[in-house]
Amino acid sequence: MARITASVYTSHVPAIGAAIDQGKTTEPYWVPLFKGYEYSKQWMQENKPDVIFLVYNDHATAFSLELIPTFAIGTAAEFTPADEGYGPRPVPKVIGHPELASHIAQSVIQDDFDLTIVNKMDVDHGLTVPLSLMCGQPQAWPCPVIPFAVNVVQYPVPSGRRCFMLGQAIRRAIESYDQPLRVQIWGTGGMSHQLQGPRAGLINAAWDNKFLDRLIADPEDLSKVPHIEYVREAGSEGIELVMWLIARGAMADVAGGKPPVVKHRFFHVPASNTAVGHLILENPS
Repeated sequence: MARITASVYTSHVPAIGAAIDQGKTTEPYWVPLFKGYEYSKQWMQENKPDVIFLVYNDHATAFSLELIPTFAIGTAAEFTPADEGYGPRPVPKVIGHPELASHIAQSVIQDDFDLTIVNKMDVDHGLTVPLSLMCGQPQAWPCPVIPFAVNVVQYPVPSGRRCFMLGQAIRRAIESYDQPLRVQIWGTGGMSHQLQGPRAGLINAAWDNKFLDRLIADPEDLSKVPHIEYVREAGSEGIELVMWLIARGAMADVAGGKPPVVKHRFFHVPASNTAVGHLILENPS
């Protein structure tokens, strides 16, 4: 059967993608950030999965304020990098895994979570920046990717508890798939940042690092944090961190297995007025 081997967590700041695409990764401003992903790229080469289930949020490219699904799973065979107003990123198209995606949709919906099934959509920096950080600039991404878009743009957004429980349902779905696939689940977005209003530029490094501590050690308790705390402590866009709880909820220890192994932890500020957090957690063999 399929199994989740690891979870990966990372911010998906659009300026990071621009720095990669424009060859600015060796500039003094960006060197400390990209140094934090050197281990991750090597780890990725040594632990290449068969499929990545990538949780991210769309930034009004595939969806708009006219139609915003709370949870949407991409079931297409491929996904084109989106034009976000300055042309598509020069990255490979994303190859999907329609069979596993459809199986997950079937299982999760029957497990009482309503998903929107998306058979055609473009994917923006929320999905492609994490791939670039973990995989570099290859001619093709190392494996198929299942995009899973979460609404953290327009209120009401799903609670941390709902996301954590959804991760558990996704784990059950993957483990019931009848092919021996090694799957990684990635949670992206965050950390603390606010893009508008009197608090624009807010970064709360202490709160962010406490979030990482709790995500590792006690994710169930972390899932109970209310929206207002995210907004107050991490800024209006800090609510993106609920997506990390989907990935964490899919790990083995949540279902009574052994605690995950922390393979890498990194935190850096600032990256375009945003705090960048990153974790790699492995399920014990």
